[in-house]
This record gives sequence, structure tokens and C-alpha cells, in this order.
Amino acid sequence: MKTGLIGTAVLAASVALAGCATSPGSSSGYGNSGYGNSGYGRPANCYDCGTVTRIETIRGNSNPNIAGPLIGGVVGAVAAKELARRNTDSEGRRNVAIGAGAVGGAVAGNAIQNRTEGGNQYNVHVRMQDGRTTVLSQGDVSGLREGSNVRVQNGQAYAY
Repeated sequence: MKTGLIGTAVLAASVALAGCATSPGSSSGYGNSGYGNSGYGRPANCYDCGTVTRIETIRGNSNPNIAGPLIGGVVGAVAAKELARRNTDSEGRRNVAIGAGAVGGAVAGNAIQNRTEGGNQYNVHVRMQDGRTTVLSQGDVSGLREGSNVRVQNGQAYAY
């Protein structure tokens, strides 16, 4: 009878102590800084991992816009010439209309080209886990900000 009571007490104590133990993946706050874990939510020995230190905005394409204004100017001049031919008999007014159409078309062509060529480029400065620093030029930085943990793949920084 005594051995049955002792066995029951040992079993009850074992169950009680097992409830207090933490598993390796638990978030108790104590066991998350063991070997191989940096404690900051990123892999310990990741060669391609780092932290964003700075993001610089660089304006879009720095090449001069030639095609958009040129094509827009020609289209504007042709359209203005046709409208002036139908609506006035004065040669001077036709010439002014053609010049105004060319200028207006060039301005519109430049705006269209700027809009279709895309927006800004960004230089993303990253301090890698092994101490290296790198600068990546990319067009999209959605999800990234200074202090973000990133993985560098194919010349781009991706948040993880």
C-alpha cells in the first residue's frame, strides 16, 4: 500500500514538473538565446543576411528625354496645321498655331515619356551579419526601412 502511494506521488510530481518545462520553440523569454540563435529573429550564420542602415532616393532616369518631346512636337505641329487650315485664312495665324502645337506636343510628349519610364531608384545600404557593407540599387523598396532585417539575393534586398 505504501509503494502504491509513493508511486502515485512520484507520478503526480512528474506531471507537475513537466508542465513547468519549456520547449525550445516556446516564447517564455528565457530560452530564445541559445547556441546558433542570435535572438533577433534572423538566422545565426546567414551569409546573405544583414540590416538596412540607410535608404537613399535617387531620381528616375538621368538620360535626357529626346524621343518623347520630338514625337510629341511633330504630332502637335501636324494636328495644329490641320486645325489651322480648316479654321483660318491667315498665313500668320497658321504659322503661330503650328508653332504652338509643336511646343504643346513636345511638352505633352516629355510628360508622357517621364511617366512611362518609371519612377525613382533607391540605393539601399546594408550592413551584413559578417561586418561587410554593401549598397544595392533597386526600384522597389516596399517593406524595407532603416533597421529592417534583409536577405540579399540577385542584387536585391528582401525583407524577412
